Amino acid sequence: MRMLMIPEQERQIEGAGTPDADWQAWPGLAALPPVTARELVPGSARAVVVAPHPDDEILACGGLLQLLAQQGSEVLLVAVTDGGASHPGSSLWPKERLSRVRPDESVQAATALGITPAWLRLHLPDGGVTAREAHLGAMLREILRPGDTVLTTWRFDGHPDHEACGRACAAAAPACGALLVEMPVWTWHWAVPGDARVPWQRARRLLLPGDLLRRKREAVRCFASQIEADASTGQPPILAPHALQRLLHPSEVYFR
Repeated sequence: MRMLMIPEQERQIEGAGTPDADWQAWPGLAALPPVTARELVPGSARAVVVAPHPDDEILACGGLLQLLAQQGSEVLLVAVTDGGASHPGSSLWPKERLSRVRPDESVQAATALGITPAWLRLHLPDGGVTAREAHLGAMLREILRPGDTVLTTWRFDGHPDHEACGRACAAAAPACGALLVEMPVWTWHWAVPGDARVPWQRARRLLLPGDLLRRKREAVRCFASQIEADASTGQPPILAPHALQRLLHPSEVYFR
């Protein structure tokens, strides 16, 4: 299969991005083939969620995590970084504080979802995963086992750490006999409806009943460091309301 290539300058995370109303109005989103949690993580397979930063596991697959708990699937959450670089120059959120608080926010968010997954924290530097991609891949090959379903951010998601995780998982999963599923997070920001740069032919849509979506929204509120403005720098939230709108649809999209 020919590898998709998207120039870096075409997937920048700048400005407000594509309005959520555009995505909601696009018929192609509702037309994506449906998928179930059992199809994504079949039988007794273990789900290994490789999250670049604390919160990515909730934003990308918070609904799926609830369904996996309901079906009794084993889940391992691999936290690649502790998220210490989200607020450069901030006296309110220095790196040391973020590296303590953000993992705690993830645990609180999992509790809000009603799940108790196993955690593995790799403590790679936030913003520096690309330089340690080979090391990450080697660690993943030690973690993964045949039959696992590996869920991680898409290789062209737009954030360097997300893309490095995607590439490392794409290399490690087949080497270990595991299945790879990729998830768009920042793609919704830089892409547009019907975007030919996005592999919609591989996309599947997991519907989230109202109670699952409600708990996912509650879980996102646990990430105070990311959803509140920074008074020390005057910067808006990392996850501003317009960004969250795109990530809290009543369905989640997976690239199989």
